[in-house]
Amino acid sequence: MSRWGPASLASGVDLEGLKTVLEKGARLLNLPGETVTVLTLTGDEHLREYNRRYRGLDETTDVLAFAAHEEPLDQRFQAPPGTEHWLGDIVIALPRARRQAREAGHPMDDEVRLLAVHGFLHLLGYDHAEPVEEAKMTTLTNQILASAP
Repeated sequence: MSRWGPASLASGVDLEGLKTVLEKGARLLNLPGETVTVLTLTGDEHLREYNRRYRGLDETTDVLAFAAHEEPLDQRFQAPPGTEHWLGDIVIALPRARRQAREAGHPMDDEVRLLAVHGFLHLLGYDHAEPVEEAKMTTLTNQILASAP
């Protein structure tokens, strides 16, 4: 895990719980034990810049996923040699996650875990553009979240 910006940005986030939910998801989906995912917790402006640069949308978002095995748009997201189990990067905007948690009336950690699992599933090729895909992704998300304490 990494943080961009002041350390206080991730203040109050259960980082161990976040790590645990992703590990449980990897086991549930039978991924190799060597599987690696980089999770970055940052501010809204970083996600807005990434969204603009990589998706052409000049707006903030809550989570973005950059799969390692897709054709990268720039060299920063290429998997280094010997990292065939690297799934990619998940980037979460914590200020946005805090707002969404307040609006939904649930704890911040629940929101961050939901976003992390969402990004994780995108790294594995799941999507939600079509109703059938969305149902599958929602089912897996709920299974993973329920499997972690």
